[in-house]
Amino acid sequence: MATIDECRAALEKLSDNMQGAEGDVRAAAAMDRSVTCHVTDLDVTFVGRLTGGRIEIDETLPGPPPQKAQIRLAMTGDDLVAMVDGELNFAKAWGASRVRLEASLLDLFRLRKLL
Repeated sequence: MATIDECRAALEKLSDNMQGAEGDVRAAAAMDRSVTCHVTDLDVTFVGRLTGGRIEIDETLPGPPPQKAQIRLAMTGDDLVAMVDGELNFAKAWGASRVRLEASLLDLFRLRKLL
């Protein structure tokens, strides 16, 4: 099972990857939205913001997200690490309900370029 530190490192790596992207991916990452990532097996939530092409994590809180962010992710720590490392395809994981992504319809259209 992935640790909190491994999950935070995966989110930082994802943020670095997004910032270094080009074209449509870079444009999609340029949104300014509140973000939560609930790691279900650890029952911890990373709370932050997608801004300037990066995910900035502000807090790590116990339990589910305390407030509804504009972009909400939920998955196990192992799935988070595997997706960022390229070992797990987001679309397949989402289709199999291993990953939950909730956002407005417009944000989902933009985010699909990232995924």
